[in-house]
Amino acid sequence: MSLTNEAVVAASQSVIDGLDAWRALPIKQQPPWLDAGAVIEASTKLASFPPLVFAGEVDTLRDRLAVAASGQAFLLQGGDCAETFAGATADQIRNRVKTLLQMAVVLTYAAELPVIKMGRMAGQFAKPRSSDTETRGDITLPAYRGDIVNGYDFTPESRLADPARMVQGYHTSASTLNLIRAFTQGGFADLREVHNWNKGFTSNPANARYDQLAREIDRAINFMTACGADFEALKRTEFFVSHEALLMDYERPMTRIDSRTGTPYNTSAHFVWIGERTRELDGAHVDFLSRVRNPIGVKLGPTTSPADVLALIDKLDPHREPGRLTLITRMGAGKIRDALPPLLEAVKASDANPLWITDPMHGNGMTTPTGYKTRRFDDVLDEVQGFFEAHRSVGTYPGGMHVELTGDDVTECLGGSEMIDEESLATRYESLCDPRLNHSQSLELAFLVAEELKRR
Repeated sequence: MSLTNEAVVAASQSVIDGLDAWRALPIKQQPPWLDAGAVIEASTKLASFPPLVFAGEVDTLRDRLAVAASGQAFLLQGGDCAETFAGATADQIRNRVKTLLQMAVVLTYAAELPVIKMGRMAGQFAKPRSSDTETRGDITLPAYRGDIVNGYDFTPESRLADPARMVQGYHTSASTLNLIRAFTQGGFADLREVHNWNKGFTSNPANARYDQLAREIDRAINFMTACGADFEALKRTEFFVSHEALLMDYERPMTRIDSRTGTPYNTSAHFVWIGERTRELDGAHVDFLSRVRNPIGVKLGPTTSPADVLALIDKLDPHREPGRLTLITRMGAGKIRDALPPLLEAVKASDANPLWITDPMHGNGMTTPTGYKTRRFDDVLDEVQGFFEAHRSVGTYPGGMHVELTGDDVTECLGGSEMIDEESLATRYESLCDPRLNHSQSLELAFLVAEELKRR
């Protein structure tokens, strides 16, 4: 039976009304906009712009994540802690994509598993903050909340929340996505170019190990070519983008009703997640993302209880749809082995099948005596190992990794094969928020994870 036009309109209006239910709920981590009219103007512009991603791409990702949740694939998600407008250059975007491709090659070849590649890119412009203000000396100003809200420079003019930045965020995301698609579909990602991906990086043990693996891949490809294999599929790769869905005045206008199905998709990214600071069950962020068709993630810290997880699953994945929900643990190296198993046990005993991935970065922050926010690379490795150990003990699948990284040779995290120490941090500390793994540390991490995957 076909619906009447009136019924279709009524159903569509009901969906739209549901999408706006968040406006009446408690909400955190939103900027102190001073001009309500400017917010409406910016949001209206965003609603009129073309989508950044498409419903079919989102559906494909959901299918891929369902495979990972069953233990037959692995999600690699990485990128900047907070993208900047100035950092959206061709070179920096290429290097981040290249680093993720290299990590994926290591994981795929060593672990013999398909790897889903996802960037914290083309939209990771908003950042939650522990305080609404920042004080330097006797001056207190609003906290920097990411380039999509305000500027990093410590001046009253820069720190003013400016709604026009949301429009700039859209255009920067669009240009970033355009370049990502060109790189991953235009031959740059060709597996026969694995050696070329390493050019331009400083020589170090991680790169040397990668070169050895690249030679093995070359030999395998040459053998299969001699046998008459067709490697057309090797010329391109799937690559998805993601960010924390934090700034609701940006996420809501970027959410559209799909003409095929009448369901809402957040077209700002293929995958969006809810942070540890905004995952209240009765809060605006959880309600809003429970209504979109995108696969979604939620960060879980060390104080998360089994009851918390089961309640979030009921709210965000009530139909137990494969690939719908990803649980991102960020416990800290010293806590994950105790905090994670009870959550795994509770979910295993339920009828849910989320994808479990580890974020080994956010639970391991520290500040040096000289004031640099950093992380110890050994702590990052230890949390990853704890994540795998917990899953092995419970009999569940460790399905992915979520890391803050850059393709550049920065000095932001301590340790690694380059032995970055506290004195070295000042050499190339470029992050405006949290410290990132550099290219070499990212490759080192990939090799470790590959070894863990072999033991699953």
